[in-house]
Amino acid sequence: VMDRATAAPVIIASAAGGMEIEEVAATSPEKIVRQPLHPTLGYLPFMGRNLAKALGFPPQQRRKAAGTIEKLYRVFIDNDASLAEINPWIVTKSGENLALDAKVNLDDNALFRHPELSVLRDFAEEDPLEVEASKYHLNYIRLDGSVGCMVNGAGLAMATMDLIKLAGSEPANFLDVGGGASVERISAAFRILMSDPKVRAVLVNIFGGIVRCDRVAQGIIESLGTVEVNVPIVVRLEGTNAREARERLEASSLDFIIAQGLEDAAQKVVAAEKAHRAGEGGEA
Repeated sequence: VMDRATAAPVIIASAAGGMEIEEVAATSPEKIVRQPLHPTLGYLPFMGRNLAKALGFPPQQRRKAAGTIEKLYRVFIDNDASLAEINPWIVTKSGENLALDAKVNLDDNALFRHPELSVLRDFAEEDPLEVEASKYHLNYIRLDGSVGCMVNGAGLAMATMDLIKLAGSEPANFLDVGGGASVERISAAFRILMSDPKVRAVLVNIFGGIVRCDRVAQGIIESLGTVEVNVPIVVRLEGTNAREARERLEASSLDFIIAQGLEDAAQKVVAAEKAHRAGEGGEA
């Protein structure tokens, strides 16, 4: 698996695995064995032998066990996986190593390098809104809340989600529209947000660096001419041409709620979400 802390792969193993490996890691961390891998050197044979020893394999079986670990590593690296897992792994009475079950998560950003894997992709197993978002190069993940988010930049998107929680509600999604602010892209983002029946308000939070806020504002106005949005929309635009953008939104015939800062945006969208829910006869 990829270790975000070290920005490198790591092999994690435990003889007390089973289905509750997360519980083992929380209650008995000493039973978890970790082998970090150098980003350029990768897997070396001694690592597998050390892991086999730590897992309790007798000396005569450690070489075979190390071979299985190396094969798992090769599956991980050669296929640009984010996870390659064997669980359970057993040793038969005759000393054979058998992977009774396995799981591999592939990085879809690397599928262009693996056309033989790309054709196996089953979109029926994926969230339809996430599939639709990928067609427009939108980074979208559906969550369980009721405040839809449209943000540019992954860091700002995560900060926006945190502020919505701090303001007393829950985000309905992670949606990073990236650096592009075309009408087509923004329209697609609104369509996706409005396809989630849980969404009761939308927060558009854009920081204009290279992208100009006035162009984003115009994109929002034009996209709402083609997409039906029946929930309140809070817009926070900061950065290049932000003042012109706010003036353009205020001059439009659309009913936007303009926010002046991050906290103000979060508080306004949560208040709007609660008011909209109350208007529907739900719990405020």
